[in-house]
Formats: sequence, structure tokens, C-alpha cells
Amino acid sequence: MPAAKIVHIIPTLVRGGAEKQLALLAAGLRAAGWNVEVCALTHGGPWAAYLEQAGVPYTVLGKRFKVDPLAWWRLVRYLRRARPQLVQTWLFAANSYGRTAALAAQVPVIVASERSSDPWKASHEFALDRWLARYTQRIVVNSSGVRDFYVEHGLPAEKFTIIPNAVEPAPPCAMPRAELLRSLGLPAEAKIILAVNRLWPQKRVQDLIWAADLLKVVRDDVHLLIVGEGPQRARLERFCRQIEVQDRVHFLGDRPDVPQLLAHSELLWLASGYEGLPNAVLEAMAAGVPVVATDLPGTRELVVPVVTGYLVPVGDRAGLAREALRLIETPELARRLGQAARERAARHFSLQAMLERYATLYSDLLRSID
Repeated sequence: MPAAKIVHIIPTLVRGGAEKQLALLAAGLRAAGWNVEVCALTHGGPWAAYLEQAGVPYTVLGKRFKVDPLAWWRLVRYLRRARPQLVQTWLFAANSYGRTAALAAQVPVIVASERSSDPWKASHEFALDRWLARYTQRIVVNSSGVRDFYVEHGLPAEKFTIIPNAVEPAPPCAMPRAELLRSLGLPAEAKIILAVNRLWPQKRVQDLIWAADLLKVVRDDVHLLIVGEGPQRARLERFCRQIEVQDRVHFLGDRPDVPQLLAHSELLWLASGYEGLPNAVLEAMAAGVPVVATDLPGTRELVVPVVTGYLVPVGDRAGLAREALRLIETPELARRLGQAARERAARHFSLQAMLERYATLYSDLLRSID
């Protein structure tokens, strides 16, 4: 079955959760002998180099507009030249462009992938999802919460397959804690809370800043490091200055050394209003770092309360601060929860398990067209 060609279509190859999962999957399948290519609709990004190193061919179409008929036609021509037996699309733009182009190119098997509950979608976008589902053999989701969300919006339950995100074991940390703190301009006694997410409304980063302000009242050594970029950065930095917490909240931008930061963090915070199966939480678990996150369908599938971390209601800034304080002031508890999180990540969310699930899915679908 690995002789069959598979093309994955995604909007970009930027540093994001879906992009990372696609890159891990494509590289892993390539190493196992599958004939895999990747097509990015708009532009490349950091994951392009990873694909290149793994020997996975990739193409960037240069889509310029939200509605871009010329880019759609380039995609159709690309698929006709590539002649894949199976196309998998990722995220709304690629699910829309990619599935319609695959239909036009007469690709035998079409698989879509939804990575998050998406309350931002308008009624016409859900209508498009429902229409395209008729021509889609399978829709892969990363959690039961995402499946339930789309079933509630009219997509057929029998089309869905759940394949959780994967996380690789955390690499060894080469940088001593004192050196890391010096490089960040932090005092030697600093306690680190890490947040890794895009700076946009879904992630509710302002709640984290409020929680950091609450912690500042009771401790003078806690620092929140926020890794990531996004359209809200200037607004969030201004908010920190307004409430005079800029000395405890540090915006680091996109960084390639998140594993090093995790290795020296007391905990990870996630305040999202909705999620799929958040990669930041998985990476913290793999690093043995306890997590305090908002109680969502996706985070419930990762964090076991009082076993690997804590869950609080969306918008509960005091709850985020309270559970963080509990972990910071009880290092043995934090160590125990972190170890349990590491074991859970290795047991249930390994890369090999994800590769095997996709290989089984693809093999079953491709056998149906023989």
C-alpha cells in the first residue's frame, strides 16, 4: 500500500499546531516508505525546512486573496500532474480549496481534517462544510470534542475518525537554568510560568496577564513568559503597562527553543476559549511540566485534574492564579504531576501511535478503490 501517492494540502507552513502535526505526519510516513507530498496554498514557513530535511517534496502555490480563482486553478493543475490516489486537506481554507480542486482533478479518495472547534465560522461556512462532506470519504479530527462540535453543526457522524495529535519525547536540556535566566534578563530566584500560543482572541492572553497581576500581589518572584506572535501583541503589551505588570510579563515572540524554556518552567498556562487538542499542552506534558488550563473538551482529553495538572473555567483568572500558586509553593506536588503528565504523553500521544493510525486509515480507504 505505501506505493500509493498522498498529497497533503494546508494553507501555510508557519509555526502552528496543525502545521506541526502535518509535518510530523508527512516526515514519518515518508520514512516508513509512503509516497507523500505537501502543498501549501499561500506561503511556506519554518516547517518547510523540516519537510525538506525529511525528504518530503513540497509546493507553494502563492494564493494571494481569500477568494483566488487563479490559485484554485493552479491547485487543480498541480493535482492533475501529481496524480495522487489520496488527498488530505487541513484547516478551513485548504478544506475548501483542496477538496473542490481534488474533485475537479478526479482524485479517488478525499480526506479532510478539522483541528479545532471553530465557533467563529458563519452559517455559510458551515453550509460549505456540510456540502463538501458529501464528497469526502473521511474527516479526521484530533479529539472527540471537535467531532461533537461538527456533528452538532450538521456534519454526518459516520464520516469522522479521531486520531489524536502526537508529541515527541522532550529533548535533553543543554542550557543550565542560571544561564537561561540571565539570557532573559530575569533574577536568579525567578519562578517561571510559560504560555505558548498565538496572540489572538481565541487564546484569551489577557486573562493570563490578569492572573499574573494577581500573583504579583502575593509573590515577588513569579514571571510569565509568553511565547508567540499575533495581531494582539501591541494591545496586550499596552495593557501590561496600563496595569503596571510589565516587570512580570515578558513577550518573547516566536522562539525555536521552547523545549529549553519548558525544562526550566514551574508550569504551563493555557487560557483559551476553545481548542482542538492543544500542542502546547502536549509538549509541556512530554517535558514533565504540569499544566493549568481552561476546562474545554480538548484540554479534558489531555489534562487529568489533580493527576497531571488542573483545569479551571474559561475566564477564571483567579483560578489560574490559585492553581499556579499551589504548584509553585508545593514543588513536590508539581514534580509528581509533571511526571504523571510525561508518562501519559508517552503512553497515549506518541508519534508512532499517530503514524500507525493514519497508515491504517489510508490503507483501508485505498483498498476500497482497488
